[in-house]
Amino acid sequence: MTVNSIWILMIVVMVLSMLIQNRLKSRFDKYSEIPLALTGAEVASRMLLSHGIRDVRIVSIPGKLTDHYDPSTKTVNLSEDVYYGRSVAAAAVAAHECGHVVQHATGYAWLQMRSALVPVVSFSSNIVSWVLLAGVLFINIFPSLIWIGVGLFALSTLFSFITLPVEINASSRAVKWLESDGIVGYETKPMAVDALRWAAYTYVIAAIGSLGTLLYYISIANRRS
Repeated sequence: MTVNSIWILMIVVMVLSMLIQNRLKSRFDKYSEIPLALTGAEVASRMLLSHGIRDVRIVSIPGKLTDHYDPSTKTVNLSEDVYYGRSVAAAAVAAHECGHVVQHATGYAWLQMRSALVPVVSFSSNIVSWVLLAGVLFINIFPSLIWIGVGLFALSTLFSFITLPVEINASSRAVKWLESDGIVGYETKPMAVDALRWAAYTYVIAAIGSLGTLLYYISIANRRS
């Protein structure tokens, strides 16, 4: 790809990212108005128990759409709107995070790969900008340094793409369980699917954006070399 086409790709990704985030928020707000009998915390507890998982805590955290599962502390962290909410949106998000718990408990391969990359990606993301900058400044002295920076950033891109099947699978597990347990039905299941679909799109666009940035760095390295 040429530098101009990479820039166009990155601009398109930025625009799409904003549109998807706005759409996700509007979908969540809409489906938060569709009532269910259980709170998100109750849905999470029920899903974990149905899979025989009793060593994971469900806690409330501040923020909106900050929900996540932390395998290191074995906690399902639900935002207040989800934890206390009695809606299709709250149930879908809570079940999705519990989908990650089930993945962890069953040794889901893609989750294991992502977890193995976390410390490496965390380290590389802290130094990659400095390595790339040093690579440009000292290109004549140490020409390989810029490619080391590109390699470090490539780890983040790989992590983004490995995240995709993890998130899609968690959503699939969530919807199947919500339906089988009778929490969502004929009218509400499509709403849960739609809410989780837009959440998945954020990961897709993030992966594409990371790839575009990687290609940009590669083009700089090629020109400098």
